[in-house]
Amino acid sequence: MKMTDRTGRGLRACIALLALLTVAACGAGQMSGPNATPEQAAAAAYRSPLPPSITLYTMINNRTDGGAHTSMMINAPSQRVVFDPAGSVRFQSVPEINDVLYGITPDVEKAYESAHARSTYRVRIQQKQVPPEVAERALRLVQANGAVSAAACTSATSGILRQLPGFETIPSVLFPTKLMEAFDKLPGVTSRELRENDEDDKDLAVKRIELDWQKTKNP
Repeated sequence: MKMTDRTGRGLRACIALLALLTVAACGAGQMSGPNATPEQAAAAAYRSPLPPSITLYTMINNRTDGGAHTSMMINAPSQRVVFDPAGSVRFQSVPEINDVLYGITPDVEKAYESAHARSTYRVRIQQKQVPPEVAERALRLVQANGAVSAAACTSATSGILRQLPGFETIPSVLFPTKLMEAFDKLPGVTSRELRENDEDDKDLAVKRIELDWQKTKNP
């Protein structure tokens, strides 16, 4: 049967809607607050002693095994940040400017990962060491990218990666697990998976983490 133009347009619209629904978790829930000032971001900057690297986070639905969100951590010599495009995990003490989170200390790194892992979702964490200049370029690219619209977390992340030396084989993709699979094929990638059994509410997890931080500062 020959497909009419109207039928073709309808089919393409349905496919586009399905794609948006599949990655609708990007940006769902808690919305980012106003941007921090450059001074606040600079004051929070953290330099890790670990080798320069790029870490890809993929949040996966435990029921469907479908990808729900993509983000990445960049450990550059100058500082370590998380690029969380259209993300919904935000800590009051962690400055954010246009989806870039600053001051990613080991405690913040652990908290960020834990807030995403819960009874309904697991986190696949893939890391690749890179030359210092590649990490610095990645940092500059995410800082210049601007805030990302809802459901565009994976396309934004893959778009950044594709501009980096050593990541030329990364395709332009919309689905988190597709990017995860492509990243896994890069040489030198190490992977781990984080599973936790707390309730399916990231906002509660963030509040609990922040309360624990306050108790540590003011015992």
